[in-house]
Amino acid sequence: GIFATFLTPASEAGGDPDKRWDTARNAMYSQILGFYGMQYWYVWQVTILGLGPIWQSSNQAARRRAADALESGGIVAFGLSEQAHGADVYATDMILDPQPDGGYVANGGKYYIGNGNLASLVSVFGRRADKQIIDSTDIDSTDIERHRPAADFDGYLFFAADSQDPAYKLQRNVVESQMYVAAFDLENYRVADDDILHEGKAAFHAAINTVNIGKFNLGFGAIGACEHALF
Repeated sequence: GIFATFLTPASEAGGDPDKRWDTARNAMYSQILGFYGMQYWYVWQVTILGLGPIWQSSNQAARRRAADALESGGIVAFGLSEQAHGADVYATDMILDPQPDGGYVANGGKYYIGNGNLASLVSVFGRRADKQIIDSTDIDSTDIERHRPAADFDGYLFFAADSQDPAYKLQRNVVESQMYVAAFDLENYRVADDDILHEGKAAFHAAINTVNIGKFNLGFGAIGACEHALF
């Protein structure tokens, strides 16, 4: 129950005073897990990343699904990086085709995705087939907000996928380790309206903000590993 207690925000806690997202408490737990082994820390760290776009979303159905998944012992994944692009937020080959009856059909692959084998929810970053996005080879300033038109962000989407769906094709673990760092493909994966976490610029922001929140804990996992080395 540690993930449910530490990673469920108070708004989804059902009145449980122990359930809250407390950055200080999470940082200390990262340090403890790092002390005992980064393979233990990793599952926790990636769950934090996967929850980032969900807790930033106003999609109440997805938020409830995440809270229920944590309560039942589930883990979460963050589907951003791809083999061809790495973690380049501007470029993604996860393509979503709008459907006449609503929602989308997603096709594409993600690579180096922790927890991708068993995650109850995978927060997946992609782009609409019918919208233009930023060309990552044509960025002339670090101040993207001021120098790129709003239309360049319109095509981005974040959605929640289920790793146990038949259209979610788990390929393999890309590392030889106790940690499972997945390569997976979505093949004609149906994305319903209730699965959509963010659209347009909000999806871009969710990606950046999640990295800011989640990677903050890298340092504390490293401190724990260094403490172990000193012992």
